[in-house]
Amino acid sequence: MYIIVVGAGDIGRPLIDISTRSGNEVVVVERDEARADAAADEYDCLVLNADATTKETLEDAGADRADAVISTTEQDATNVMVCLLAKEFEIPAILSVVHNPEHMGLFRQIGVNTMENPQQLIAESLYRAVARPAIVDFMRVGDEAEVFEITVTEDAALAGRTLRDAAEQQLLAEDVLIVAVEREDGDHPVTPRGDTEIRAGDLLTVYSARGADPEVTDAFGHHEDREE
Repeated sequence: MYIIVVGAGDIGRPLIDISTRSGNEVVVVERDEARADAAADEYDCLVLNADATTKETLEDAGADRADAVISTTEQDATNVMVCLLAKEFEIPAILSVVHNPEHMGLFRQIGVNTMENPQQLIAESLYRAVARPAIVDFMRVGDEAEVFEITVTEDAALAGRTLRDAAEQQLLAEDVLIVAVEREDGDHPVTPRGDTEIRAGDLLTVYSARGADPEVTDAFGHHEDREE
């Protein structure tokens, strides 16, 4: 893919690294000269030390043939302007970081895919790692729902039972769905069916409409997560 990354800061630099290592053609636009020089020295890509909020800069970056533009600057106003200009070039994929949640509506109105407040996401992940250590990884879906990974313990109510048995005994709420099972002795995750047996040590990928609250994680044997 041909990707234009706007911003070579804390968010932009890892994105540039991933994009270039994956074999994409990447052009970086960074207004700050020191950041632009650092990115040019470190990554195998074209770096423009310029203002991405001007149409001429995006033309120089090859916007007319770009597959995606991703704006990662610290200023929502800059990101909005970049996305509006990208719309004029009819770039297929336009994505942006949004720092202030109050600005999400504006980005949605112009039809931009967004990542809201990455600093908040990092903070939530750090807090979750301390407060809910049973959760290996998680992703929020909407306001409450979450997809998370959790390991089944030896004394879990689900251990040794099929998903059909678990449903009949109401061990899982109706709004909880196990979507994948990963086992130490397996090469690939198992797509669970009604007769799939859940075993101690299984790493499960779980969807919960109410998030990974203690009533949900109890079934997997992590009673210590329940708040006193």
